[in-house]
Amino acid sequence: MMNRRRSLSLALAGLAAGTTAACRREEVAKAPEPAPAPPPPSPPRKDLEGSALTPVSVDPSLEIRTITGLRPFRPSGFVVRREEREGKTLVHNYGHGGAGITLSWGCANLAANLVPLVSGLPCAVIGGGVIGLSTARMLQLRGAKVTLYTDLLPPDTTSNIAGGHWWPVSVFDSNKRTPEFTAQFLDAARFSFRYFQRLMGPRWGVRWVPSYYLSEGPPENGWLAGPGGVLHETQIGFRDFGPGEHIFPAAYVRRFHTILIDPSIYLETLLRDVQVAGGAVEIRRFAGADEILKLPQQTIFNCTGLGARELFADSELTPIKGQLSILLPQPAVNYNLINGSYYMFPRADGVVLGGTFEKGNGDLAPDDAVKSRVIAGQRAMFEQMRENQKGILAAAR
Repeated sequence: MMNRRRSLSLALAGLAAGTTAACRREEVAKAPEPAPAPPPPSPPRKDLEGSALTPVSVDPSLEIRTITGLRPFRPSGFVVRREEREGKTLVHNYGHGGAGITLSWGCANLAANLVPLVSGLPCAVIGGGVIGLSTARMLQLRGAKVTLYTDLLPPDTTSNIAGGHWWPVSVFDSNKRTPEFTAQFLDAARFSFRYFQRLMGPRWGVRWVPSYYLSEGPPENGWLAGPGGVLHETQIGFRDFGPGEHIFPAAYVRRFHTILIDPSIYLETLLRDVQVAGGAVEIRRFAGADEILKLPQQTIFNCTGLGARELFADSELTPIKGQLSILLPQPAVNYNLINGSYYMFPRADGVVLGGTFEKGNGDLAPDDAVKSRVIAGQRAMFEQMRENQKGILAAAR
């Protein structure tokens, strides 16, 4: 009996061991195979230039104001010149066309250099626009005692109507440019470009932004801009994009970073600095040069812009009318766009839409037809830019 019981126990144990082994073999057989290795990642798609930019929302309902101004243009270029008249030293600094803000510090430096020893010297500055204020401040930095005479102060000056994009445009006619003026022009532009870099930040309303120039043909390189141009070194991050390399509504795009100045902030700060440094301000309108020459100061800086045509009989001065429509601010827009006569600058006080350059037109009344044309043209341009961006997203899916 004992032998039979032991034999049965051994048989059952052997059956259990065999069953367990079989189960283990079955488990091994049914174990999932290792997952296949994932395919190597595809190379990232190169973003087209401008694909991350926010198009401007352009609609007449977003317009907050339309303004006009007159650029003081001279075909032969601005005047920075010294003369002695009726026992007074008279330094002229006017006629900067569409580049008053752009050239302001450089021309102020040129003008101040014409009176080398100004420390402690009482000086009169005539004109409260950007040229007059910059000249006054430059003289103060050299120790002069400045009195500013003007009939208007910011925010009511022509300079407050400027777009604020740093680039010396509409300054002279190329066929009138002399070697002497060229030297002054380049000196002023380069000095200003460096000086504005000291003023970056919210206090002055000055910042770097990319500027995009659109064209249907390959961008042209001229005397001023592009590779080989005399101011090409100021076109930071310069690059051209051809068809298929960008999302803008044109065949070609030229991009470079430059400086954008918000005149409403900038001019107020500049005026305040002149006053804090001890500059006196006298609100006064002059009927002629004889009244200016009767001022108590022996050294006088004439920064009267278009006013010099009457005050100092400069018949070469010509008004160029510009009209701007300002839309509600759009903080997400942080680039300039220039397409032929149309341009857009995004400032803190609003998005500036421009597109007029009326030489010889001195009428400051806004033109409703011009406003409608500019807004409609810019609306079509940015809607196409938005559609191009949507097409890229759809293709990426």
